[in-house]
Amino acid sequence: MPSAQSGPQTIAYGDDPSQFGQLWLPAGTSGPIPVVVLIHGGFWRAQYPLDLMNGLARDLAHRGYAAWNLEYRRVGQLGGGYPGTLDDVAAGIDALAGFADVDALDLGDVVLVGHSAGGHLALWAAGRAALPSGAPGASPIVVPRLAIGQGPVVDLVAGDRLGLGGGAVTDFIGGTAEQFPDRYAAASPSTAAGVPLAVVRGTDDDIVPAPFTLPSDPSAAARVTVVDVEGADHFDLIDPTSSAWQAVITLLSK
Repeated sequence: MPSAQSGPQTIAYGDDPSQFGQLWLPAGTSGPIPVVVLIHGGFWRAQYPLDLMNGLARDLAHRGYAAWNLEYRRVGQLGGGYPGTLDDVAAGIDALAGFADVDALDLGDVVLVGHSAGGHLALWAAGRAALPSGAPGASPIVVPRLAIGQGPVVDLVAGDRLGLGGGAVTDFIGGTAEQFPDRYAAASPSTAAGVPLAVVRGTDDDIVPAPFTLPSDPSAAARVTVVDVEGADHFDLIDPTSSAWQAVITLLSK
């Protein structure tokens, strides 16, 4: 099994202090190296940074993956929320194309993995190819082969209506679903692009309960692979020693 390098490279993909990622590479691997893009959660809010995913990034590098741990502008920061957060995640993923050759990354084997609100962003980004021209994140450069949400917020309309996370969805979009239906449609994850989507969730997750983790449309929900991890809570999902994380590793290796 490859070992991880001593620490990540920090690479900017924009001019804002929050527009950067950290690239964790496995040591002793010549490439091409499969890539996992990690997108942290925290209800899209500024107080939660990318180091939430450091343990997962380190574990992935030990397993022979390149882990691209993304930061992005969040609610409470200038430009954060809709559409800036979506624009940042799209730009951060596409930035891989700028250094793939230097770091021997395999852009034909890219998987998006996000936790909580980051799970929403990962699943949303998987559908970028189906977005209309001019929508945030349209016309992707890097297209993943799979996206995995760990306890993701998928049903944004229900999250708005029921006040999930103390109104986190409403704050992220900048208003209610009644006020901005087009924003909710553009920001909602979709299976239309044909990229496989998977959801890993804990049966004891009381922060993003199961009803919020799938599309409200039953036909779309049926196209999402769901793995329920018995006894796992919201933060077990990002514990690299947990069975919930092993479920993600299993999906990656298929």
